[in-house]
Amino acid sequence: MRLDRMGSMHQSRLSFLRQFLRRVSKQNWKFNRDLFEINARGVGRALYRLSTPSRDYTLVCFAHDLPDEMRSDRVIASAWDATFTLYDGKPSIDDINRLSQHVPYQEEGRLTQNELCLSRANRSVRLWDYVLNCLAEGKQPDLDRIRDVGYLMRTTAVYGSGKFGSADRRVVEKREEANSPFQLEMMTVYLIRTFVMDLIEHLAVMKNPETAVKLDSSIRRSFGVGNSTGLGMAPFLINHPRLIHNWFEAKENAIATVKNVEDATQTEISKFKELVTRLKPHLKAWQSEHPVQVKKNLVLEKDIEKLEDKLEGFNFHIKFPWKTLCDWSEKELSIEGQEMLNSLVLEPYGHLIDNFGDQMSCDEAKLFPINGDMTVESVKSTIEAYYSWALEIDWSDPSCNARAWYTSEEKLEPRLGERFEMPELNEYEQALQPGRDVARAYANLCELEPETPLASFLAVYPEHRHIIRRCLTCGELPFSEIRDNTIDSSMLPIDMLRAKLSFFGACHFDPRSDRWVRINMFKGAPFPDELSSGSDPEDWIWAP
Repeated sequence: MRLDRMGSMHQSRLSFLRQFLRRVSKQNWKFNRDLFEINARGVGRALYRLSTPSRDYTLVCFAHDLPDEMRSDRVIASAWDATFTLYDGKPSIDDINRLSQHVPYQEEGRLTQNELCLSRANRSVRLWDYVLNCLAEGKQPDLDRIRDVGYLMRTTAVYGSGKFGSADRRVVEKREEANSPFQLEMMTVYLIRTFVMDLIEHLAVMKNPETAVKLDSSIRRSFGVGNSTGLGMAPFLINHPRLIHNWFEAKENAIATVKNVEDATQTEISKFKELVTRLKPHLKAWQSEHPVQVKKNLVLEKDIEKLEDKLEGFNFHIKFPWKTLCDWSEKELSIEGQEMLNSLVLEPYGHLIDNFGDQMSCDEAKLFPINGDMTVESVKSTIEAYYSWALEIDWSDPSCNARAWYTSEEKLEPRLGERFEMPELNEYEQALQPGRDVARAYANLCELEPETPLASFLAVYPEHRHIIRRCLTCGELPFSEIRDNTIDSSMLPIDMLRAKLSFFGACHFDPRSDRWVRINMFKGAPFPDELSSGSDPEDWIWAP
């Protein structure tokens, strides 16, 4: 739970989009495009429906004609190339008309309990016109140019769980298809991808009906959905400690399970080796200009070569081969390479580890009352055992207390400010620095007699109530806390973003600064009609 490792994580079998695709395939969900009314300017609406064994979900799409100068990744944008909502069931004409007056305006509109997610997307300036013109002229786009970007549209937000009037998590949490985290958000992005590909092919026909062609299936699959994610996502990892514990514990249990495989079968060995051959193409398609990621990718390239060399003479028929390989990686590979291998060794063992995905949700509404009869000494012992890393930091050093998290007045979005350049931030600081707050509480605990009841301590120091509750909760959950300073001058918020996005299933992380990152989702994945025809929901990972 250190930021350098969290910022080096890759997608895995337990990532939420992969759990979603497995469920779609296993339960044979049905797909329908119920409506597609888009004119030659790319303006109109469309409906994409997925039918589970028990209910329907419909992506309601609105396409717009957006001038280039209005296209922005910023959350403060007010217009987009396409806007979407995931509707719970089949919308009526009245529903669609109502949504047309709200969804295109995003935050300024209003949803109801029938809407589950809200999203928007913009075209890739570098790729959209190129691909459109190629198809209109009867040609397939060049794969090298596609690889440099990897998507035709990127989302700038996928909202759910009650935002802007949408259905609260409680409405869907008991549904089997929404049991794992963020499953409806994954559904939304997956259907957006299908709409985008249909849209580009449709506009090519509208532009030149006599020569236009559709994308070859392999080229079509090479497009994912881009996403621009900024600071708004980072605090999630701090604000949801019990949920985050379940995510990391599930993955760690999966890795431990594979390490405990005593004898690997030839099928499992062959699967792993075949995936290793995909790593270099995967890395080649990973484009970034950010110096941090450029350096990581150069190191990862060497790690892949080291792994290939290791496998040349590696005996997979020894006892516990995967543990031996992972132990070797911890000595010979970078953290980026270690985390790549941790994801890779899981691939042949879906039958052993996929069930861990069922343990990644939790009821965060459950209250954890503070036991006021606990003694100060007992609380100190909990802090010393679980937060020793926080007690070792010199919080009087300005570089260790350099930043402050706050919420912007304009968009109510999390922001990170420089404390000593903006002293007014102290008044508005959010509780997103648990290490410092624990250290402050511990210092005050040390002022009282060991047998003093906790209730008496909190009566004197009520400002510590939130962090004491957190300590008592997280002390029993080993993966619930980022064990690093989240307000240090050298802290990179993109490390937090990457950790969360890797659990989503993102790949090709492309930081645009230390505070926001572009990613790709579902790149290479089968489309709904392909899954319905029996395509493997797994065999598309690591650039096949």
